[in-house]
Amino acid sequence: MTDRLANNLKGRRAELALTQADLAAAVGVTRKTVNTVENGVFTPSALLAIKLAKALGVTVEELFWIEG
Repeated sequence: MTDRLANNLKGRRAELALTQADLAAAVGVTRKTVNTVENGVFTPSALLAIKLAKALGVTVEELFWIEG
């Protein structure tokens, strides 16, 4: 069984009316990085996960969880 890191980036971003580019600028990455994290293609580092959660006003645990 393979665990996968799921997330609610897109949903939380939409609640705050932020674009991928807005969020990317807030945490210092490219829009493409935000896109690949949202789509589960790229697993963020702990540092990036914390920055994303902080920028979106939620805890890391609210934003990311393990599915498997």
